[in-house]
Amino acid sequence: MSRPPKQRRMPFFPARVGPKAAEDEDESASLRDASIAGGLTLRAMLPNAITAAALCSGLTGIRYAIEGQWGFAIALVVLAGVLDGIDGRVARLLNAQSRFGAELDSLADSLSFGVAPALILFMWSLQDWPRFGWFAALAFAICCALRLARFNARIDSDDQPHKSAGFLTGVPAPAGAGLAFTPFYLWTETGIEFFRNPVVTAIWLAVIAALMISNMATISWASVRPRKSIRLGLIAFSGLAFAALLMEPWWTLAAISAVYLGLMPYGLVKYGRIKRRRKQEQLASAALASGAAG
Repeated sequence: MSRPPKQRRMPFFPARVGPKAAEDEDESASLRDASIAGGLTLRAMLPNAITAAALCSGLTGIRYAIEGQWGFAIALVVLAGVLDGIDGRVARLLNAQSRFGAELDSLADSLSFGVAPALILFMWSLQDWPRFGWFAALAFAICCALRLARFNARIDSDDQPHKSAGFLTGVPAPAGAGLAFTPFYLWTETGIEFFRNPVVTAIWLAVIAALMISNMATISWASVRPRKSIRLGLIAFSGLAFAALLMEPWWTLAAISAVYLGLMPYGLVKYGRIKRRRKQEQLASAALASGAAG
C-alpha cells in the first residue's frame, strides 16, 4: 500500500495571508526560528528576563505594602516601570523582538501597573472606605488590563493614526501607575491627611483609569523628540533630575507627574495640527489625481 503524503507541519504561529505577507517575509531570522520552534532564541532571553524582573519587582511591592512599608512598595513599582522601559529597547537593540515577548510584557504590565498599584493604594488609603474604595481599586486594575488588551489587539493593525503620527492612545500603563501614586507622594512630603483621604484617592484613581482607556492622543518620546541643538542641555537636565530623584524622590516624582499631566493639552494640540495637515495633503493629492484623470 502506498503511504499517504506526509503532512507539512505548521509553525506554532501560522503565517499571515494578505497584504502583510510580503512584509512578514522580511522579518529577522530570530523571529522566524522562535515562532517555528515555539521557543526563544538565546538573545531573546535577555529582554524577557528583564520583563520577568519587572514583574517580580511590581509584585514584591505588594508584599512590602502588606507590611506597611509604603515607601519600599511604591519604589518597587517605580523600579518595575524603569525595567519595563528598558526591556523593549534591549529587544530592539538585539533584534530580538518576538510575539512571546510582547505577550509576556503585557501580562507583566497588567500585574505590575494594574493589580499592584490598586492593592497598594487600597491598603494605604482606600480600605478606610471599604466598599467604594475597593470599587475604585478594581476599576483601576480592570482599565489597565483593558488598555493592554486593546494594545495587543491593534499590534498588527495598519490603521493606527496616533501611532503613525508618533503618539500613543491613552495614558500608558507604567505612566498610569506613576500618576496613581501622586497622592502618596504629596502626603509623604507634606503630611497633609487630605491626600490620604479615601474619597480623594478613589476619585483620583477613577480619573487615571479613565485616561488609560481613553482614545485621546498622548505624548510619546517620538512626539517630543528634542532638536539636536538642545540635546546637550537635555543631558545636563536629565543628570540634575536624576540627582533630584536620589535626594528628594517623592517631590521629584510628584513634579514628573505634574509635568506629564501638563503636557497632555500640548499633545492634543500638536496631534490636531498633524491631523489637519495630513487631511489637507490627502485632499490636495485627491485633487491632483482627479485633475490628471480629467
